[in-house]
Amino acid sequence: MQHQATLPGMFAPVQGVLAIEPAVPATEKQIAFAKSIAGKMGVTLPTSLFANRTSLSAWIDKHKPKPPTGQFANYPSSKQVQFAERIARLKRREVPHECFRDKTLMSRWIDGNKPR
Repeated sequence: MQHQATLPGMFAPVQGVLAIEPAVPATEKQIAFAKSIAGKMGVTLPTSLFANRTSLSAWIDKHKPKPPTGQFANYPSSKQVQFAERIARLKRREVPHECFRDKTLMSRWIDGNKPR
């Protein structure tokens, strides 16, 4: 005679993945950014995406414009240059010329010279 130990739930049918928390609605900033992307692309944005922050974030990642590539991709943005020049005027210094050719150097210079 064979005796099987009874373990509760051992042979129960497998349940699917249960949601731990309900879906969190998208933020206003997410919705505004997604609408601006959709407007530039000429695409209609499904309103069902607004109910779930994660799905809207995935849609934004899929459709957002790609960063520039090419010869000038590593140059600092005009806003970075303007901010650096404003800091330089306040501190009565010059922004090093190398910073105008590399956005990483410009960012480091800004971080090191920001008024506190």
